[in-house]
Amino acid sequence: MPPAKKRTRSYDPVKIRTAVLTQFGHLRAAVAGLTPEQLALPTRLGDWTVRELAAHVTMAVESVSRNLDREEPAKAELTVVDWPFATAARAGDIDDGTRRLAETHPDLDALFAETAQRLAGKLEDAPGTRLLATRTGAMTLADHLVTRTVELVVHTDDLNAAVPGPDIPYDRQALAACTRVLADALAAKAPGGSTEVRVPPYAVVQCVAGPRHTRGTPPNVVETDPLTWIRLATGRTDWAQALRNAEVSASGERADLSAWLPLMR
Repeated sequence: MPPAKKRTRSYDPVKIRTAVLTQFGHLRAAVAGLTPEQLALPTRLGDWTVRELAAHVTMAVESVSRNLDREEPAKAELTVVDWPFATAARAGDIDDGTRRLAETHPDLDALFAETAQRLAGKLEDAPGTRLLATRTGAMTLADHLVTRTVELVVHTDDLNAAVPGPDIPYDRQALAACTRVLADALAAKAPGGSTEVRVPPYAVVQCVAGPRHTRGTPPNVVETDPLTWIRLATGRTDWAQALRNAEVSASGERADLSAWLPLMR
């Protein structure tokens, strides 16, 4: 008997819109309180400073408004699960655009305010089914907003790592969606049912080819917390380091996920 086809995860569009606006608000408030010295600090993203990282956050959110202004494409090309694997090809363009934006907008608070106002206005009447011609490929507005939770949560973690003190909070819905997107991407990249990956309280997925588990305790289990999982999936932490630091537990001969990580950078 062929394995059962996995159902595509669905996301509540109202909760996702609220999560995007809330997490962007958390970032805006934190960046507004940074000093020039803090904005000049290095980050773990190559040679980007905190200023460039903050500018990039606005660019990631502005993509929603910008693409709603563009002509609607004929059909969707990407789903939420496809998106993590499509981002690498645009890395060079994103880096160039981020540097230009940071240079031309010295008043970051004004940039955040303008971005937030445009986003809220554009989302008022836009249906989730509206197709957007995004950098990575055409996708629905509803799906694109889910990907924005990944951008916002990942870069919130980057800013918290770069600047001691602000402790920018994570919106629960944004953190949950980000965790689930990356867990489902792992299941797509390493299809199978021999290993269970648990990221409580938000996600459990089956992955990795091999004997399929059907009942009882799975023979191969990986478990970690949401932020560690997100760091593993995006290359902020490597598998060996997470094991050494007891940030992830892995049991079973098929519980080593290092061959499939990171999923995106």
